[in-house]
Amino acid sequence: GLKPVHRRILYSMSELNLTPDKPYRKSARIVGDVLGKYHPHGDIAVYYAMVRMAQDFSTRALLVDGHGNFGSVDGDSPAAMRYTEAKMSKLSLEL
Repeated sequence: GLKPVHRRILYSMSELNLTPDKPYRKSARIVGDVLGKYHPHGDIAVYYAMVRMAQDFSTRALLVDGHGNFGSVDGDSPAAMRYTEAKMSKLSLEL
């Protein structure tokens, strides 16, 4: 199953109406919404949880469709949240 932070991110993205047919939104906006409403534990923890859901080499199925530098298999870290954008993947609508 998903950890609470993952569920809160997906719920927040669904509340922001970030479905696959809509344009990408800044990751900082998504993280801020999650922190403000559902998960007051630190922005970096929330952002890295969202990044892992967007990395095709970290999980079997992508739950977040990321746009920008979300890291690499070689250990390169993702770009700061102000430079990346995201929306829900088609699979995450099934949850």
